[in-house]
Amino acid sequence: MRALLVVNPKATTTSARTRDVLAHALASDLKLEVAATAHRGHARELAQQAAADGAVDLVVALGGDGTVNEVVNGLLAHGPSERVPRLAVVPGGSTNVFARTLGLPNDPVEATGALLDALEAGRERVIGLGKALTPGLPDRWFTFCAGLGFDAGVVGRVEERRRAGRRSTHALYVNEALRHFVTERERRRAGPITLRVPGGEPVPGLVFSIVSNTSPWTFLGNRPVHPSPRASFDTGLDLFALDRMTVAGTVRTARGLLRGDGAGPRGRHVVSYHDLRHFTLVSQEPVPFQVDGDHLGERTDVSFTGVRRALRVIV
Repeated sequence: MRALLVVNPKATTTSARTRDVLAHALASDLKLEVAATAHRGHARELAQQAAADGAVDLVVALGGDGTVNEVVNGLLAHGPSERVPRLAVVPGGSTNVFARTLGLPNDPVEATGALLDALEAGRERVIGLGKALTPGLPDRWFTFCAGLGFDAGVVGRVEERRRAGRRSTHALYVNEALRHFVTERERRRAGPITLRVPGGEPVPGLVFSIVSNTSPWTFLGNRPVHPSPRASFDTGLDLFALDRMTVAGTVRTARGLLRGDGAGPRGRHVVSYHDLRHFTLVSQEPVPFQVDGDHLGERTDVSFTGVRRALRVIV
């Protein structure tokens, strides 16, 4: 089997030693080429070229969720197809939601062993993905989540701190979420976002919205966070949103997110949908937007589509 290993050398837990160990292990079973990313978007370019050339059967992403997202968007630049190479993932970031949701170990060495076992046994899974469409901009596939509003604003703040030299940690995310909660007081009371589902009444006044393709949405250390517990790679998209964020209400919501009993957060300000094929979020003003934890700037109009059986993944 011919394979391309795409490595993000700047990922939080990726080191030259990890890369070398993984490459050596894979090269024993695969005809392997290794490529390190040099700039943002490079992983997408490498994967897109590999898919277009038809030169590889498998693309392995070593990095965090951002690297995986770029590889997926490169592989699916021309849409799902049986000719698209399979994807495999070795976690190298700080959170690694997609890899962990697939059931892979969070340790890159252990994940490499699991990957080799899966390759030997011929195990693969066909998963559904989400697709975000913004007028005038390229479409963006996402593996586990997208967000418009408050949560994307937190992602943007974290990225600013990382550009300033801060290390990506779970504590950094929590601290920036608390700061964002304080500074966004007016938007927390009357949100600018409206949900439009085909055949349904518009739902206005949303403060933020989390679109899930699977569950959990993220992890705090080893603690999974579940806004939409029924979300799955085998169904359409799930939506969790709030139309108001008071202090007491947000504390109750946080408890629901961490509860893990399969019910998810509840309350009169909670908006929740399961297994949606298509819907649109429209904002009265530009608000932050993210996919798979990657801040993409601000948007006023984003449509979401759940695409079943979009990609083959080695598991």
